[in-house]
Amino acid sequence: MIEFNKKTIKLSKEEYAYLDIGQGEPIILVHGNMSSSVHYLPLIERLKDSYRCVAPDLRGFGDSSYNREFSSMQELAEDVYEFMQALNIPKARFVCWSAGCPVTLCLAIAHPEAVAGIFAIEGGSCQGYPIYKKNKEMISIYGSAYASKAEMGADPVQVAPMLNVLASKSAAAMAAVWDSVIYTANKPEKDDNDLYISETLKQRCLLDLDWALATVNLSDKQNAYGAGDNTISKVKCPCAFTMADKDISVPDWMVMENVNAIKGSKLIAYVDCGHSPLVDCPDALAKDVKEFFGE
Repeated sequence: MIEFNKKTIKLSKEEYAYLDIGQGEPIILVHGNMSSSVHYLPLIERLKDSYRCVAPDLRGFGDSSYNREFSSMQELAEDVYEFMQALNIPKARFVCWSAGCPVTLCLAIAHPEAVAGIFAIEGGSCQGYPIYKKNKEMISIYGSAYASKAEMGADPVQVAPMLNVLASKSAAAMAAVWDSVIYTANKPEKDDNDLYISETLKQRCLLDLDWALATVNLSDKQNAYGAGDNTISKVKCPCAFTMADKDISVPDWMVMENVNAIKGSKLIAYVDCGHSPLVDCPDALAKDVKEFFGE
């Protein structure tokens, strides 16, 4: 693993921690839920000689501040836009992972001049990530939405258990979650995994993020939480989406919702890969990023 030091920069209402490694044209890397900028180190190591890799910790994640709660992906996107302005980066290519995808799509919708292209790694859907109420058997009741963020916080399967793990700061419990849900193909080396888990445990905004994921709907369709606004039609930059065959966190159909919604999107398939191509196939991932954006 390459050596790194996080920098910090003050925004109007938050302070962002971030990695800034490499040289060349900037690529901004937006992480997903239960992670931070540090999870991008395997990719940064492979891109740093070709690009300036700038990876922030989003609000409430990693070492960034959490002065304000949030309820939407659009709020996080505005943070990232302000971060770009603070670093004097008027336009950049973007790599985004998982929940970082809808954040980046929201940025491309609100500030198209700032986004030169999007490479989404197992990206969350523009139609939202379903978090439904559960029945007595702890099975999701399809289409049954929670009425509020507070009610969602008591979800006995997807939300409350993870809030408890974060509150306990249990590295062992968090590692077990990643092993069962994220690392369904390969596992990182122990030292690397310890680092990733320590970063994950810094998250303070899980309920905010889960609510934002469930309620975002950039499509022209209805989801359980409301009608889409079809703002996805405003995304005009080149987009690529990866689809891994062993990903149980973001299944194929979610990836395809993005591919089908954005005309001309490129689909990149990975075999024997789970939700983290960053761990499972970093060489192939870096190659595909370079080919898509051009060195």
